[in-house]
Amino acid sequence: MISVCTLAGGRAAHLHNIVLGLDAQLVPPDELVIAVMQDEPYVLPEKRFPVRQLMIGGGGIPLAAARNAAARAAEGETLIFLDVDCIPDPAFVGDYARLLDEMNAVLMGEVLYLPAGATDAGIDIDRFARIGVKHSERAGPPVEATGACSDYRCFWSLNFAMRRATFLALGGFDERYVGYGGEDTDFGRLVVEAGIPIRWCRGARVYHQHHAHHMPPVHHVDSVIANAARFRDKWGHFTMEHWLRAFTLMGLVRLENGEHVRLRDVNEADLALTRQQADQPYASTATVLALLEARMAAA
Repeated sequence: MISVCTLAGGRAAHLHNIVLGLDAQLVPPDELVIAVMQDEPYVLPEKRFPVRQLMIGGGGIPLAAARNAAARAAEGETLIFLDVDCIPDPAFVGDYARLLDEMNAVLMGEVLYLPAGATDAGIDIDRFARIGVKHSERAGPPVEATGACSDYRCFWSLNFAMRRATFLALGGFDERYVGYGGEDTDFGRLVVEAGIPIRWCRGARVYHQHHAHHMPPVHHVDSVIANAARFRDKWGHFTMEHWLRAFTLMGLVRLENGEHVRLRDVNEADLALTRQQADQPYASTATVLALLEARMAAA
């Protein structure tokens, strides 16, 4: 039995497209479990598989707790986690199911980013495959069916799958991470410490729907600072260093006595610097960091 798990708060049009994409699967899932991070359930299109909506509520951004709730409520031996802004390719579920029959691992499928307006005329997978682009800061698909991911920091919950028994044995995501940032890297470290391999997949592809975003995530600077400290307390060193470096160069934070201290409020200039533009398929921390480093060198 195969369970697809997703989280949703707002983004009704994105979730609608996920359901349509799952309904078009060559191997349909046995269920979709949605952890609903708002006060009202969603109205969803017709589908050929059952859907359960778990009402988490609209307070904050409890990403770790919501993923755990969806996984624990799922009935499938195979868990596939899919972010609400991703439309699955028709082979998506079947690719993961086949691979997890062969290996006990955490698998991460392909992601292609769509430009603005790509879904306005509906779902057209052939067109998405032509116009979707790979993120420049993410590894490409391996030559073989799967390839080793040697750095746990690359683990990304946007599109991954694993056996439910393994997820439960690990204890799931650490729910002490609240707000944005850190819970993925923590989970990747947990997986590696337990001796479970993390592997990139060729296939299990999704198409990321365009939406406004900021990278580095200045709109979540406080939770990034708090979760980086939480990771340090648990594992002995900070995570999300590239975001913290950018915040430091922007004058938002400073490292004082081993702690990142907030210096000022985020302003419109910070938002403009980090905002994904309409003509960009994704926001890029590397691009912003390069600009900030060049400014510092020129000063």
